[in-house]
Amino acid sequence: MIFLRYESFRGYLKSFPVTSAIVALCTIYFLFTFIMGDVSNGRFLYEYGAFFTHPIYDPFGLDEPWRYVTSVFMHGSFMHLIQNMIMLIIMAPPLERIMKSGRYIVFYLLCGIGGNFVSAGIDNLFGNGLGHLAVGASGAIYGVLGAYLFLVVFRKKWLDASSIRTIYWIVGSGIVFSLVYSEVDFWGHVGGLITGFVLYRLFDRITSRKRKG
Repeated sequence: MIFLRYESFRGYLKSFPVTSAIVALCTIYFLFTFIMGDVSNGRFLYEYGAFFTHPIYDPFGLDEPWRYVTSVFMHGSFMHLIQNMIMLIIMAPPLERIMKSGRYIVFYLLCGIGGNFVSAGIDNLFGNGLGHLAVGASGAIYGVLGAYLFLVVFRKKWLDASSIRTIYWIVGSGIVFSLVYSEVDFWGHVGGLITGFVLYRLFDRITSRKRKG
């Protein structure tokens, strides 16, 4: 089972420095914003880096593109933070090990950006016209799941049966959860999942060519 962790705390930090740093940054920034104001208030979150688009004035958030990244490290409640960090701590290490830290951090950030971009596009088409605000690491985390989904579809022999079942269950239950709960950014999750799947396909193609060469 690739998602079982046996490292000590120090061993985890040493083996998975990027995942550890992401968890630390998300936690520190949440505590900072929690101290500074009301993290459940949209205007407050906007002031501190939330992703925001408006279907008329800024449909894809390109006036302040840095929000594509800052929003990935923000959360709107303790429960929001805890749920995402638990998922990240458990699910991300095998992917960081496969991709290596440098590629993994680029992959992670691009998945978060991709999730925000898809969510903005869908809101422009079907939203209420009032604008779209989003925070959270879940788009990037679904990107990690997208990479695993690629593995179970095209590289199944690399995984044990238990890990394959776990991946299918987490992806499936995550999509259902995203549909059921209105406060969850469903298209942000789907966008991250698709981005992760596509990006890992590119990574797999590159590494396959290197092995053959």
